[in-house]
Amino acid sequence: MVTQRAQLHHLRIAPRKVRLIARAIAGLSVEEAEARLLMSPHRAAGPLLKLLRSAIANAKQTKSLLPAKLIIREIRVDQGSMLKRFLPRAMGRATPLHKKSSHVTLILGEAADALPSRFRISVVKKIKRAPEKGKKEADRDKQKQEGRDARPVKEDAGFMKRMFRRKSV
Repeated sequence: MVTQRAQLHHLRIAPRKVRLIARAIAGLSVEEAEARLLMSPHRAAGPLLKLLRSAIANAKQTKSLLPAKLIIREIRVDQGSMLKRFLPRAMGRATPLHKKSSHVTLILGEAADALPSRFRISVVKKIKRAPEKGKKEADRDKQKQEGRDARPVKEDAGFMKRMFRRKSV
């Protein structure tokens, strides 16, 4: 069986929290796992989705594997390095803070046959902005706007007038 491996080191989320999401996608097809990660509200879902997409792209590019046949064969979350900090407390004491990090290893395998797709994942395309108008064009547009709105606009009394009145309400 052909496999593709991808790793993510020093993810600054505790392994216990990352494992929660990793167990939810273990053994699934890559399309279903991608759909679950997209809809997951957990902070660890973003980096895991990026890792999964990277592994899929590598499998397509280097080993010519079809994404429809790929499944998550193994996903392992290990503890990485720990940042040790101290929080000052009362009476001269200090409490240690352990900021844990994770190492994630993702192994994709090829299924015997193509799995049916249950989801359609739409890729958001970036839209190019139109070039900004020159100063003359912007002034012309502003004059047209002012011509349309001939009636005077009443201004607000303001926050201070509303909040601090002479007489109490």
